[in-house]
Amino acid sequence: MIQNTIKASFIFLAIFFLFSCTSKIENTDYLVDELEAIKKEFAPDKRVALLEIDVEKIDTTYVLKGESNLPHAVEVFKNNLNKANISFIDSIELLPSSALNNNILGLVTISVANLRSNPKHSAELATQATLGTPVKIYKNDGSWSLIQTPDNYLSWVDNAGIVPMTPDDFENWKGRPKIIYTNIFGSTYSAPDTSSQVVSDIVAGGILILVSEESDFYKAEYPDGRMAYINKAEAEVYELWLSETNPSEENLVATSKQLMGLPYLWGGTSTKGVDCSGYTKTIYFLNGIILPRDASQQIHTGELIDESEDFKNLKPGDLLFFGKKETDTSAERVIHVGMWIGNNEFIHSSGQVRVSSVDKNAANFDAYNLNRYLRTKRVVNSTTGAFINLTKTPVFTN
Repeated sequence: MIQNTIKASFIFLAIFFLFSCTSKIENTDYLVDELEAIKKEFAPDKRVALLEIDVEKIDTTYVLKGESNLPHAVEVFKNNLNKANISFIDSIELLPSSALNNNILGLVTISVANLRSNPKHSAELATQATLGTPVKIYKNDGSWSLIQTPDNYLSWVDNAGIVPMTPDDFENWKGRPKIIYTNIFGSTYSAPDTSSQVVSDIVAGGILILVSEESDFYKAEYPDGRMAYINKAEAEVYELWLSETNPSEENLVATSKQLMGLPYLWGGTSTKGVDCSGYTKTIYFLNGIILPRDASQQIHTGELIDESEDFKNLKPGDLLFFGKKETDTSAERVIHVGMWIGNNEFIHSSGQVRVSSVDKNAANFDAYNLNRYLRTKRVVNSTTGAFINLTKTPVFTN
């Protein structure tokens, strides 16, 4: 009788542990699968969305750790866990960090801010932002801030390059009149005289508050409060510039050729140096359109024009993409981008900004890029993709 009781007890315990372990495995598998599904839906591109969540098991409870700038995605994840009757402790930090004290917006206050992949100067140059670019600030790490630029790119900036502000202060800045620097590069001055002390260098696309006009100069205010004078021949009142902005074939080509010979710079998106997508991005920005940062993002904008090397339908301003085509064992990789300028030629940043041809008989024939050609897209007059038309979406003004 005692032996039967012992056997029954062992059977009960075995069944208990079996079901208990099965439940744990099922819960863990569900959590992993659910987290991957949420990331795939809300943050498929880590360059523009932050959803870093880890799950740690403590006794019978799961602890959700990490951080995100996507509160809706986090809420969906937690709701799904509740529906599945999974007990958890929420330790996810939603950004912006509360430690910022509501200084969650900012402006670039130097000619070109170098934005890096990690909070240190030795980290990879991920992208750049020019003077007056508005940014979202998510958190600090020592003397660095994690920010997001208007094209949603996430990166780190040395705090010396930005001025943090509250949303109210930012709205006040947006409401003030501006000027935009239109020369490729130049200087601002301490007095309305080009022989006076230089305040700073400045590059095309720099935005400053317009304070007043004095003879041939604009008096302007930097985001950090510095005052400077800018030669009127090198800048325009922003609202006037925007009203006259026209990303026509002629204007895009003219802008592109102003940057001929500019050196290639990995991560560069300014007239101090550009990589391939930084070059196309700069061309379009100076014509009123903010493109996504990378070539693999830009390829998802605009209308498809060609993908069979039939270049007769291309127009100046169209974007040509190059890389590795999809195979049975590997996905497509977009590696390079250039802009069509007509006459069977495209302009691109490769070592330096140069013009290449798809014509096999031309002296500047580019066999290397032709052999890795993927397709051509047209952004002008398109509504497809994550680009910003400044005439329709106010970034620098109300």
